[in-house]
Amino acid sequence: MVSRVFGTDGVRGAVGQYPMTPEFVLKLGWAAGKVLGDHGRRRVLIGKDTRVSGYMFESALESGFSAAGVDVRLLGPMPTPAIAYLTRTLRASAGVVISASHNPFHDNGVKFFSAHGEKLPDAVEDDIQAMLDRELEVIDNRQLGKADRIGDAAGRYIEFCKSTVPIGMSLAGLRIVVDCAHGATYQVAPRVFSELGAEVEVIGANPDGFNINEGVGSTHPEALQSAVRASGADLGVAFDGDGDRVVMVDADGAIRDGDELLYVIAAGRVEQGYAGGVVGTLMSNLGLEQAVEALGRPFLRAKVGDRYVHEALKREHWLLGGESSGHLLCLDRHTTGDGIVAALQVLAEMARRERSLTELLAPMTILPQTLVNVRIERPLSLEDPVIVDAVADAERELAGRGRVLLRPSGTEPLIRVMVEGESREQVHAVAEGLADVVRRHASS
Repeated sequence: MVSRVFGTDGVRGAVGQYPMTPEFVLKLGWAAGKVLGDHGRRRVLIGKDTRVSGYMFESALESGFSAAGVDVRLLGPMPTPAIAYLTRTLRASAGVVISASHNPFHDNGVKFFSAHGEKLPDAVEDDIQAMLDRELEVIDNRQLGKADRIGDAAGRYIEFCKSTVPIGMSLAGLRIVVDCAHGATYQVAPRVFSELGAEVEVIGANPDGFNINEGVGSTHPEALQSAVRASGADLGVAFDGDGDRVVMVDADGAIRDGDELLYVIAAGRVEQGYAGGVVGTLMSNLGLEQAVEALGRPFLRAKVGDRYVHEALKREHWLLGGESSGHLLCLDRHTTGDGIVAALQVLAEMARRERSLTELLAPMTILPQTLVNVRIERPLSLEDPVIVDAVADAERELAGRGRVLLRPSGTEPLIRVMVEGESREQVHAVAEGLADVVRRHASS
């Protein structure tokens, strides 16, 4: 019986280790093809980021789908949200992305979108998981799937991104530094901003298969900060390796994370009549919650992970949500989180109100928050008495004027330790102390 392979964002792991082996990914393609083929049209799109292992897994998935009788259309390196958009507009039965998002090049993953451009429902993932227990059987030769390549995918997606801002909106006069993380946005992001009129300087747009997310992108915004300061740009925009996250840097070189960008978008939507609320996560800064409520709109926290934010938005019939990491959902513009589209919504608000990013953020106060990632070599229960006592001690030290949150990463062998409060020095000290307890206990 094949162990459960689906996490919060598809299948992910170290290349060459289960489940990210070519043999297993071929079987995964076959199993997905058998299930998705029974749900309607027998055609899938496959896109990938710039990792060298993408070639291997692209071929494996293509073989698996073909063996199941499903036609494949290859997109090449494209942002994850582009695959979601193209799956919907090209009427495919599903979209597949080969990517490990913000992880280093030696990891990779496979995630799926439904025909509607949304993450697969749990029930469909369960069906694929169950199919993995069956013996791979190649369909009759006359029914084998075929493969071709879509040549105009980038152009289609660029036009879609531009369509998410008001007609006639121009970025003329703005100098923007765009950091593509040597990842999937390297071909399309610079064109989107330049075609809207901005003067664009590009960094992190020379992928070699190994440098994705390395010292650049939304997980390493220091490179963007340096470039903005050196060039005197009005702002900077950084994406992660697969393009579904974004952070920005203002003209002063200050990093503006997903919480702040979500507030700018929400404030603009509310001013234009948006009546819904905003969904954040357990990691969202308390300052975001306070600022959204000051707009007269409710704020709801979901579990960490964009799929949980999306589920909460659908349940509440709201449109705006996201994570502090920069994974933002604007369901009035796209079916999934999209770094380029989110950045454009912020720029549209700057243009509409004729204010800088710093000015738009003036009503919001971000409370000091420290996040420490503790790498673990073995599973660690957060219900362990040692951990529970350490958390209780940390909460007593904050004296009711802050938050403590420990959670396992859904994509890496990490325990994330987050502490938030009024004093930056206290928050940092409490977080480091708690991380030390976790680190020592994990190695004992």
